[in-house]
Amino acid sequence: MFEASDDPAAFQDALIYQMRRFGENYWQLYRAVVRLGETFDHKTMLSWIQGERVPRSVASFEILARIERRYRLPAGYFKAKLPYQTRSLLGHDLGDISPAERRRISLHLPDNFSSLPFNKREEILDWVRRVIISGSTDYRRYQAAASKQRYAIRFPGVTYGGGSLSPRANSLAASANNNAAEAFEDPDLLSGVVDAPPRLAMEMADLIRFKTSTLTAIGFQRNGVWGEETASQKIEHLGLMFGALAASPAGVVKGRGVPLSQLTFGMLVFPGVWDWYLQWREQRRGFYTKWEEDMLMVAQALTRSEVGWIRQHPELLKSVRPIEGLIAPEEIEFAARDWHGACDAFHRHAANRSKEIQRVMRVHRDPFEPIMCVLEADSPLAEYRKITDEILNRMPDEDRYPRAAAEAVRSFLLLRLGLHLGLRQKNLRQLRVCPRHHFPTSERRLEDMKCGELRWSDREQGWEVLIPSVAFKNSGSSFFGQKPFRLILPDLLDLYKYLEAYIDRHRGVLLGTAKDPGTLFVKTVKTTSLDAAYDSTKFYEAWRTVIQRYGIYNPYTGRGAIKGLLPHGPHNLRDILATHILKQTGSYEQASYAIQDTPDVVQQHYGRFLPQDKAALAAKILNQVWGAA
Repeated sequence: MFEASDDPAAFQDALIYQMRRFGENYWQLYRAVVRLGETFDHKTMLSWIQGERVPRSVASFEILARIERRYRLPAGYFKAKLPYQTRSLLGHDLGDISPAERRRISLHLPDNFSSLPFNKREEILDWVRRVIISGSTDYRRYQAAASKQRYAIRFPGVTYGGGSLSPRANSLAASANNNAAEAFEDPDLLSGVVDAPPRLAMEMADLIRFKTSTLTAIGFQRNGVWGEETASQKIEHLGLMFGALAASPAGVVKGRGVPLSQLTFGMLVFPGVWDWYLQWREQRRGFYTKWEEDMLMVAQALTRSEVGWIRQHPELLKSVRPIEGLIAPEEIEFAARDWHGACDAFHRHAANRSKEIQRVMRVHRDPFEPIMCVLEADSPLAEYRKITDEILNRMPDEDRYPRAAAEAVRSFLLLRLGLHLGLRQKNLRQLRVCPRHHFPTSERRLEDMKCGELRWSDREQGWEVLIPSVAFKNSGSSFFGQKPFRLILPDLLDLYKYLEAYIDRHRGVLLGTAKDPGTLFVKTVKTTSLDAAYDSTKFYEAWRTVIQRYGIYNPYTGRGAIKGLLPHGPHNLRDILATHILKQTGSYEQASYAIQDTPDVVQQHYGRFLPQDKAALAAKILNQVWGAA
């Protein structure tokens, strides 16, 4: 009817405009592009024109392609105008893949996946599973296989600060009946995670109370106190050890088959128990790691003279029974005659074993491997920042998709605040928020809660992060000097714009009707959600999802910011910040300032500062002389 002189930006407007150009109404267009025998509903096309819906399925995109060909428009003309560019399509041909895996995979498939040859589809599915979903490191493959073999003893009744402490999510399974578990007649009974028998649970509760209480009970001594995370970790690690001892020798775990009724902390003063467990772990993994050394350090602490918890509880020996190959009757008799002598002998044995393992232990989990492509860049921080740009480029329309937009802004702020603050996962996860024009939480109150707060500073006219030193894992470090961490966030690249939009609007969308936990970052509350606050596992998964969705470059869709990146958690951000400053300045001290730590810790654990990086930094300074000449 007329030449195209306009190009509407919105999908609905563009579709109506092209129909007007060719003098068609929706029914005429429907009859022209939908073939006989196809089940595509004409009401769907009408809903596009009325602005009630947008194309979402594979079938709808095929109809769009036919409209583009009919109107002689470039391929992808209408798709480029959709308000939610990265939304996964419905209806891909994924064969017999389970619904749960479909949800994880579909987001990373190209729009034309269903029309591709079978071999190409298999290639794409394999790449998505291997690179995006699981991450293709040796450690990730080992972890995925090991997580399928559940064998831990859990302690659901043991609490810390009113909260239940339990193993990680991948170690949880349905509990077995304690009474039935007292005997070992049924080998399948111990093939999964089971609840600790009452006596062992009481012993664990007493240990946790001893190591976490403010004041030591009268008559006991201790050296050091466990925080919440440390206590949770020790419960998990000891639960794995007891679970390995109890697991069936005939099962996939190949445990020792000790009846649950015989498990007791008194067993831990006998060298044969530890030697079996250390060798069992070495056989499963193929070599020794620092994990085994850390367990031996726990054993030494429990039996240390005067302050060890086991050392101060000789009554634990009453529950110990001889176990062939692990505990001999003569050893029990010796311990009964001289408990402190038995503890001393084991303490020496554990110290010797620790030195032997130190000589041969290997690193299985290379923390740098998932982010190696970032660390090798000249400017690691600028390379990683590409992910935040990718999030903004793919931001959905807030009016049409408020929840998706809120999740995208949350993802953006997770990375931006992480890059500015360099905090550990716990401190970032527990960071509270005080909206503008509200009275901020007092520093004393934050110290009691052991967490920080984001608040508006009228004096600095900027958003301030205040975290008391006691909230940090290394609160006794020379970095803090018992002073709080305080930083004014810079208003760079629209940080304040998105931060204030998140606090004012998006955070409420994510919360829905759930109770506000007060933290800055909250989960997307759904009908099955009980709590909007992140725990450590969910926070790690949220970060990993952001990297999967926006960080990893997908050659089949063209989406993603960084080629060669693999899924990782928030802790890797500290490696990136430290390495960036080392490459720019060569100073371990300045790198330590970025992650609230000491130069020694940065040198040992964080910065990947290789000889060629050091040589290049020195050459840059030396070459200035030649440039001046």
